[in-house]
Amino acid sequence: MAPAHSGTAARSARLVCATVEGDQPMPSALDPADTLPGDVGDGRALRVLITGAAGFVGSHLCEALLAGGHDVVGLDGFVVSCARPLKEGNLAGAWSHPRFRFCERDLAADPLEGCLDGIDVVVHLAAMAGLPRSWKEYQLYVDCNVIATQRLLEGCRNASLAKLVHISTSSVYGLDAVGDETCPTRPVSPYGVTKLAAERLVLAYVANHGVPATILRLFSIYGPRQRPDMAYNIFIDALRNGRPLTVFGDGLQSRSNTFISDCVRGTLQAIHGAEVGEIYNIGGREPIILNQAIEWISECLGVSPVVVNAPGRPGDQRHTLADTAKARASFGYRPRVPPRLGLRLQIAWQLGATGPAGGRATGAPEP
Repeated sequence: MAPAHSGTAARSARLVCATVEGDQPMPSALDPADTLPGDVGDGRALRVLITGAAGFVGSHLCEALLAGGHDVVGLDGFVVSCARPLKEGNLAGAWSHPRFRFCERDLAADPLEGCLDGIDVVVHLAAMAGLPRSWKEYQLYVDCNVIATQRLLEGCRNASLAKLVHISTSSVYGLDAVGDETCPTRPVSPYGVTKLAAERLVLAYVANHGVPATILRLFSIYGPRQRPDMAYNIFIDALRNGRPLTVFGDGLQSRSNTFISDCVRGTLQAIHGAEVGEIYNIGGREPIILNQAIEWISECLGVSPVVVNAPGRPGDQRHTLADTAKARASFGYRPRVPPRLGLRLQIAWQLGATGPAGGRATGAPEP
């Protein structure tokens, strides 16, 4: 196989869009059965505040809620970790919607007056992500992941909320995130430490101030709009442009990757089905080994990968495999998108094809 070039990329994009495993329909972030039953009970439309609204997951969640007939207040601070044009592009589908309002706020520093007025549900996605950077900029992670969460919780304490859904990560489990929510939490990176601290804050506000919060631990989200610093985005970009791949470690590490539509669906279901004070894993259908993912991406693009192995990075997880039985029992969560199909859909998006979740790749860097 030859290195990727523009003609191959275009043909691959058409192939990816036209050929999905088993002729399955393109997955949707919001199916009719996933619409929310009013406010968790009275049949009216919800008013939902989404923090981190311009991010990868947040922008998809905004669109899904708007499509379901709900009012959305999107909050984002465009902090230094993100390229602003890319994040603004993520919100292109929401900007013009009559039920969408945007608030630019830094949760760690700016006053939140007015942001929570009339809000029924808060989904707290805003955070500083990324393991390697957390070793060098710990204070930034404390500010974005701990201080920002505490300030939001203070605001929620005095609001009449039906639910706060706090978004956490499998990184709180540590080197291996394999099992259910009762597994010990032993984070091995400053990022994981700050996210676990945020979880503890949330539970403290539940216990002491009655904040109606629940926690979702997400496992390795991928798909259209994935951040350019994340592995699959990096691999696809390198392979399509004929560059070598750097793999940290032996490539045998595995991930319970979650396609973006499954992540959004699980979050919607948790809004009305998750129990207050409980923690739930949200993960993909099956694990995938890193070397296998590289092979699949290369086959789809019609290229031969050049892989350079580098020493493993401090804090990187070895294996993750989400046990989602608790989420399934509580609110019916079942991941639908297998990894090979999900990778094809992300490739299509990065090659410029309009993906099922909307949006086009801009090429702008976002950590």
